[in-house]
Amino acid sequence: MNFEGLRVLVVGDVMLDNYVACNVGRISPEAPVPVAQVVRRWSVPGGAANVARNLARLGLHVDVVGIVGRDAEGVNLQELLRAQGIGDGLVRSEARRTTAKTRITSQGQQLLRLDEEDGSQLSAKEEAELHERCESPLAACDVLVLSDYAKGVLMRTADDEGLCPWLVCRARSRGVPILVDPKGSDWTRYAGVQCVTPNSGEFAIACGKPGTHIEGDDLVTQGARLCVRYGFDRLLVTRGPKGVVLLEPGKDPCYVRDVSREVADVSGAGDTVMATLAACVAKGLDWETGVRIANAAAGVAVGKLGTAPVTLAELNQALREGAENPRLYTAEELQDRIQEWRRAGETIVFTNGCFDLIHPGHASLIRQCVALGDRLIIGLNSDASVRRLKGPTRPVQDQQSRAQVISAMHGVDAVVIFEEDTPLKLLEKVRPDILVKGADYAQSEVVGGDLVRGYGGRVHLADLTEGCSTTGIVKRLGVREGED
Repeated sequence: MNFEGLRVLVVGDVMLDNYVACNVGRISPEAPVPVAQVVRRWSVPGGAANVARNLARLGLHVDVVGIVGRDAEGVNLQELLRAQGIGDGLVRSEARRTTAKTRITSQGQQLLRLDEEDGSQLSAKEEAELHERCESPLAACDVLVLSDYAKGVLMRTADDEGLCPWLVCRARSRGVPILVDPKGSDWTRYAGVQCVTPNSGEFAIACGKPGTHIEGDDLVTQGARLCVRYGFDRLLVTRGPKGVVLLEPGKDPCYVRDVSREVADVSGAGDTVMATLAACVAKGLDWETGVRIANAAAGVAVGKLGTAPVTLAELNQALREGAENPRLYTAEELQDRIQEWRRAGETIVFTNGCFDLIHPGHASLIRQCVALGDRLIIGLNSDASVRRLKGPTRPVQDQQSRAQVISAMHGVDAVVIFEEDTPLKLLEKVRPDILVKGADYAQSEVVGGDLVRGYGGRVHLADLTEGCSTTGIVKRLGVREGED
């Protein structure tokens, strides 16, 4: 998955998320309350700014427009966004304070949250400045994200001339998809957008059933009514541990189950879903695929403490873990993993072959490879390559089956299928530290040996297991079939 070159504009209520990590070990003598000894403080972008931060970590070009106060929190937030390479379209208000949330934590658990905010109507001057900040990035973006936390930026005005309906109108006229993270019971200001992403509570409020859990047929029916009422193309309802459901009028609902690991903190998970879905829409993926990818990203996000974005590498790994064969890579996909392994100082070992019918010789080769280094990559001949090398009756198993079997062997970290008769092109990309072949080859006969030795790697000849070959097994099977 790659989002390079795509642009997103995020407009909404930006905030500063402050964290104070403490140790709690005694009760105050002044009152029956715990004493929290401060260990560490840090701050990260929150709200709409966290959506922008998530998008930036996925590799997109991001502009964010919102409002901050002329205070230390506003300066801090602007500096954090600039450090992430995010386009700063923030208006500095003379009258408002920067929205900030301070979370007091101990041993990874929140003890208390302190909120500082101003959710009042914007002034005419502030509205005008926000309009101006949106003009240029809106003209260049692939997707518009509206992140509404009911802090004023996207608030509905008495004459419906607020920023939100103006943005929707402009984006629609330019064919730019619009995604909204909503707030409140009246979604009129979002009318006509492509997708709205409420959580279960926000969905119930919009349906006029606050505090209830809407499920099953009622959820589908209520969702269809909201889409018709406001002219939405679809709704994506996030339901915590129950996963997400995509509702589109005239289509069956698409339920995607929760894929989270152990939950550390749900803060910002909705921002991660919004950002990842927006990235997928910008890339031109269909909505169902985008929802599944966004759900996988949320599963990573809730495993982190605090408001933390999901990186592109983490997203790709999460998608891989959910795949039928998570250890099967293309040569291009493998590059990111190889870079991670090299950064960790790990030794990369490579061997290759057809691996048609796994036998003790293959098992011995894998064991010897594993003993030589930290990471083992297997180059696997494609079906067409095997036929050219072994004849028209081979392989016995197709390349996907062979990849599945070899991936399951202990110590194998990655399998890459190559189309050529030799792995030379693949070796040029992988550049392993150690290249392994069987001892039936001489050092000078190993394909790619000169390449590997040339950049300082080495070639190792593995011991052979006598009497083990796929060709021999196939011949014996043929005799038995004839006897039958």
